Amino acid sequence: MTAVHRADIAEPERRRLRDRVEAEAYVASVCFKHGPPRLLGVELEWTVHHEDDPRRPLDAAHLAAALGAHAPRTLVPDSPQLPLPAGSPLSLEPGGQVEVSSLPHASLAELFASVTADIGALAELLSAAGLVLGQRGTDPYRFPRRLLDTPRYSAMERAFAPIGPHGITMMCCTAALQVCVDAGQPETVASRWAAVSALGPVLAAVFANSPDLAGRPTGWASARLRSVLGVDPVRSSPSEITADPVADWSRRVLDTPLLCVRGPGDCWDAPPGMTFADWMAGGLPEPPTVDDLAYHVSTLFTPVRPHGYLEVRYLDAQPGMAWVTPTALLAALMSSQRTVDAVVELCLPVADRWLPAARHGLADPPIAAAARRVVELGIRALPDTGLPEEVAETITADLDRVLLRAATNGRTSRA
Repeated sequence: MTAVHRADIAEPERRRLRDRVEAEAYVASVCFKHGPPRLLGVELEWTVHHEDDPRRPLDAAHLAAALGAHAPRTLVPDSPQLPLPAGSPLSLEPGGQVEVSSLPHASLAELFASVTADIGALAELLSAAGLVLGQRGTDPYRFPRRLLDTPRYSAMERAFAPIGPHGITMMCCTAALQVCVDAGQPETVASRWAAVSALGPVLAAVFANSPDLAGRPTGWASARLRSVLGVDPVRSSPSEITADPVADWSRRVLDTPLLCVRGPGDCWDAPPGMTFADWMAGGLPEPPTVDDLAYHVSTLFTPVRPHGYLEVRYLDAQPGMAWVTPTALLAALMSSQRTVDAVVELCLPVADRWLPAARHGLADPPIAAAARRVVELGIRALPDTGLPEEVAETITADLDRVLLRAATNGRTSRA
């Protein structure tokens, strides 16, 4: 429902917005929190399958019973929605994909220990119900089918349908690994934004893990990234790398069309083409609130999304515990201003190669060349992350295999 109908939000969030300058200032303040970079987090998504037949569709009641008291309220409206044992909240994507969102941690070792415990707990819950976590960034077995029936997801599906099939595919058949890093101090925000953004095509190619969809090969190394980029370019295409990402993002948010407008009923469809700025200018009978603007920000699906911290969203879900390696690599590359500056220099020449990276992975020569240099830089910076020596050695061995694949333009097996 809209903020005006909700009694559970604070008075400041109910404030009406009519002025663009005020709205842009709000976006800047909530999307880019300044401070020394010290915290890390991850959000891990998986498709969910029946262990005896991964092609069989999920049943909402079956999944709800499996998750028990941890089920999110989008699935079970009166659920207590308890976090997993190590504290990670559990949520669901529209097609029934499960998502574990870690608490922020000050060290990689703490993050890995906490998330590993919660993944284990989730896997046990599912296993008891004959369900297993998927291993890919797309569902290689099933066609898109929405499991969750909420006004938001219904509005999304209707808004995306005229654009093409990528919207429903992203909603119901994709799973990502998202890594969250601090935005940094005011004087370093631009370079950290440039680094995580320019890294996108390189790391998306290095960890591409979604070649199949709905029972057939797609011809893409990352069919998941292809779907995300094709959903609705105005809200899912990469943001520009500029000297003032805060101002640019604030403008983009206000100039992006509304995806949905919350209301007291079940239909949240937005007027076609109406931007948030149009809403403030009188496009709807009531001006939007601060809470409406915060909600609108959540409907942008860019490869890097500022969310107070920088939410890196371009990585495919990884099999098993393989999520640890890209997370550690990204943390190492962002561990000092020296490595951040080096990343920008190495990756800017290929920062616009999103589609070649998604289609060809490391078989794209410019991406493979940049990947070799970036991974070598990450290996050298890994000691700066404070990981235990044995963990760092395992990750280094994984990254050495990445270097081998990059040297052979992706032709070496990932196994």
